[in-house]
Amino acid sequence: MAKWNIDDKEIDRQIADAEEATREAAKQEPRAEEAYYDADTKNIVVVLNTRAHFSFPFYLGEGLTGALPEQLSRVEITPMGDGLRWRELDVTLDLAGLMMGIYGTRAWMAQMGRRGGQATSQAKAAAARINGMKGGRPSSHRTSQKSSKSSKGRSRYVTASKKK
Repeated sequence: MAKWNIDDKEIDRQIADAEEATREAAKQEPRAEEAYYDADTKNIVVVLNTRAHFSFPFYLGEGLTGALPEQLSRVEITPMGDGLRWRELDVTLDLAGLMMGIYGTRAWMAQMGRRGGQATSQAKAAAARINGMKGGRPSSHRTSQKSSKSSKGRSRYVTASKKK
């Protein structure tokens, strides 16, 4: 195993470089300066260093769905200002991801998508009842499709219809 031979002067230089890079990133990238749970709207609200605000419903954040309002109110900002953390819940969410609508891991986002497809509403139920009275979902006009080549060599679809 190799040993490092770095003196204190080199370590101090590297720390100074890292601190400068952090200051530059903070100037160019939005950072959280304040975060809190708004119990009235049930949203997590984030105030950025640009003075812009954004919020999201708490239940969208991975790991926050079953949290109590008291737990949600204990949100912290990560030291770099690039994330939100709930220590008690062992949840950390990335600020850049949240601003892009990414509320957790790929698996969490897929689960949210499946839940969205199962959503029901009064309008959806009413439309289903009306379609049911009409005989259900309309049948497709195309019973089969066969691809053939047109005179110019491009594919086109030919529709075969049922004989009456």
